[in-house]
Amino acid sequence: MNPLAPALMLSMATLAASAAWAIDARERGLISNGMAEGEVVFRIGKPDHEAFIRNQRGLPEEKSWTYFPHPRDPQTLTTITFRAGVVVNVERKIAR
Repeated sequence: MNPLAPALMLSMATLAASAAWAIDARERGLISNGMAEGEVVFRIGKPDHEAFIRNQRGLPEEKSWTYFPHPRDPQTLTTITFRAGVVVNVERKIAR
């Protein structure tokens, strides 16, 4: 095994993690009404917090996802509301 392999693997993992952070922070502001739940997860990842607004049999499910401030998107709390798996509201607030 090449003695530089562990260092190369570590640097590649670090680069991949920092790239994921950059994409996550940039994409939060681009989420819009009409997007599917799966597309949101694909673009910005799983939420930091999930809450059900309405979960009754026979009615469309409503829930909100919250993304806490991010090092590349500091002080911005992003809350996305879904109805029947589709974005119906995106709220971005400054959280101090």
